[in-house]
This record gives sequence, structure tokens and C-alpha cells, in this order.
Amino acid sequence: MIEPPHARLQLPEKMADIWLPCRYKVMYGGRGGGKSWSVASVLLVMAAEKPLRILCAREIQKSMRDSVHRLLKDAIVRLGLESFFEVLDTEIRGANGSLFLFGGLQSHTVDSIKSFEGVDIVWVEEAHSVSKKSWDVLTPTIRKEGSEIWMTLNPDMETDETYSRFIKTKRNDVWLCEINWRDNPWFPHVLDLERRQCKLLDPDNYANIWGGKPKRTAAGAIYAKEIEKLYQKGRVCRVSYDPRLPVHTVWDLGWSDFMASLLIQRTHMDFRCISYYQDSHRTVEDYVIQLENEWDVIWGTDFLPHDARNGDVKSGTTVEGIMQDMGRTSHVLPVSGIEAGIRLARSLFPKAYIDEEECDVFLDCMKRYKRMIDPRTGQPGAPLHDDASHGADVWRYAGQAVPLMDNGVTTSAKALRRRGGAMVR
Repeated sequence: MIEPPHARLQLPEKMADIWLPCRYKVMYGGRGGGKSWSVASVLLVMAAEKPLRILCAREIQKSMRDSVHRLLKDAIVRLGLESFFEVLDTEIRGANGSLFLFGGLQSHTVDSIKSFEGVDIVWVEEAHSVSKKSWDVLTPTIRKEGSEIWMTLNPDMETDETYSRFIKTKRNDVWLCEINWRDNPWFPHVLDLERRQCKLLDPDNYANIWGGKPKRTAAGAIYAKEIEKLYQKGRVCRVSYDPRLPVHTVWDLGWSDFMASLLIQRTHMDFRCISYYQDSHRTVEDYVIQLENEWDVIWGTDFLPHDARNGDVKSGTTVEGIMQDMGRTSHVLPVSGIEAGIRLARSLFPKAYIDEEECDVFLDCMKRYKRMIDPRTGQPGAPLHDDASHGADVWRYAGQAVPLMDNGVTTSAKALRRRGGAMVR
């Protein structure tokens, strides 16, 4: 009598409900929980019991070495299924017609991914790195009745798309299974030694690496310690707008890159970041009109970076001039070196309150702002210029601007246009 494949299958108790149908199944936690081994084994047993088409995916897969192909191959041997599954270089075939496919999500478009429409199950390994674009392409493609999308991940940051979309957001179509080394009855001694060493040598990252807790800031983030203190002191919270105080703005200019604006109110004791705007391929006029339509406030000063005085090549107009023509009170900040600006910006944190909802994109920029690492020496260099740098540049300019924010000089842009440019004091 041939032993059925599930007879050799052993799972951590927390994984017991993996057999129940659910559109999304998310298995997350730190190292050593046995997530990937368990999923590989369950999928092989399911595929041996009935014909299934299974896609094993990652965000980036440059070669089969980047896939779970080897993990599945080893699990086939462990389950005694060598005679049932044929392991090929690019796929795994079952004697009943089951098929395991492998691919990288980042390389696919809406059109190219259509070949996976008939898939029964997608297993996304290292799902913490999957981008919003990839999820937006994948999820509507997997449309077969009863199809499921499984994820295994060690969380990185709480703002990552996968964590925000499937774990942080409460959803009825998601089965969540948090599983860590304590939940794995087969947790090996050699890994336990590694865990204990990490707890001694790298306590700041222990909760993320072994406890599966998401990090607030990216590895090597420039403002990591300052942001952690903001959260510890409860300064990232809902921040109420005070109608008695003017609203000042601090800008970073861009077109193809992001243009960004942080809205700030200053008191005698502290300052409050009440909202943040970021977008590209829009004119300064568009931003100002949007601000004025959405905020019926008394405006203070618009603090602009030094390039606000650079004239447009064709028209010669400057951002400073545009602001003034729209009745705004602007102040162009002097040129400051990036490192000097970062040092000055660090001094802002102890007096800052930041709205956790209106400034969520800004906070994400600050959490991800980090330096380039020289691949030869491993030493940090200049800050990276990426999607996070524009919000961080606004904060750097705020280091110059906050001490200059004068609540005695205010202007209502709407009123100014009606009054022909008269300043309200």
C-alpha cells in the first residue's frame, strides 16, 4: 500500500487553518518560523491530490536560483513524492497534470501576465518587497473561481505596500498567520544560536529579524533615531489645526521629480506639521490653487528653496515671482549645503508634532531617507536621490524656515486678490 503524501506532512500548529479556502493567505513573521517550508509542503500535497496550476512568484526573479524551485525540490524528496513529480529546469510537473510555474512580478505588464489567468494558486515568496504596481497588475489577473493568493514574508517596514495592503488593513478576505521561531517545534539549534547572538549584538533589529515586527525606518535611515523618539513621545499623532495661527508652507520644487509642500503652524513652545502635499508634472499655480481651495485659513509665509529665483528658460518667470503675483508672501531661503542642512534639521525634532494621517506620505519619506553605500568599501556616502528625498529636502529647508516663521505677518491669498495685493496684519 502506497503511503499518501499528507501522511508525511507535519506543520506548526499555527498553520492548521491553511487548508481552509480564503482569497488571500498571509503567513508572516521573523526568521525560523518555518513559513516557506510549510507552504512548499502543503502546495505539493494539494497538487498531488488534485490537478492544480500554481505560480511561484517573487517581485524580482533574474534566474531560477532566485525562486523557490530548490525548496520545492527538497520538499518533494522529504515527502517521498519523487515518483509523482517531474522536476524540470523551469517548472515542476505532476503525474496528474499539476504544474508549478516560476516568475518575477516586476517584469510583467498587464498584457504579459495574462498567461497566468488560469492559475489556481499564486505563492508570493518574500512578499514584503512586492510593489503597489505589481499587486495592481497581479490581483485582477488571478480571477479563476476559487483561486487564491498566498504570501510568505518577513516584514520589513510598516509602510511597505504588502504590509499596508494585507496586514495593517483589516480585511474579511485575508487569513493572517503570524508565525515566529517559538511557534516552530522543529526550530533548529544552530538557528537558536544565531538568534541569541543577534539579541546580544544587534538588539535594535532583533524584534524585526526574529520577532517579525515591522521597522519604522529603513535600514540606514538618516533620521532613524529622531523618528523613533517622535513615536515614543507621542508626537506623531492627530494634530489639530489652530484657527488663531497662520499656516506657513515650506517647499521643495520639482517637475519630473516631485514638488512638495509641508504646512506648518508655529507656537511659542513647538511647531505642528498639519498637512503635506506631493506630486509631479504640475505647475506652482496648480499647487497654490489646490492649497487655497482645501484650506480656508490665514496664510503666513511660503518658504522657498534658493532655486525659486531661477528663471524659466523660455519665459524668464521665477517661482518667487509667480507666488508674489498670486498674492502670496514668500521668502527665498539662502543656499545651504546638504550635510549642514541635515544637521540643522535634526534640531527640529524635539519641538515637532506631525499629523499621522495628513502627513503620512511625508513620514514615509523621512523613514526611507538614507545614504548611498559604496559597494567597494561599504561606507555611507551622500543621501540618495529617490522618491523619499523630496519630503526629506522639505524638512531640511524647514530647519532654516521654522526660526523665521513670524505669526505677526499674515496674508489671506483670497483676500489679497480681492484687495489688489494689500497685506493683512
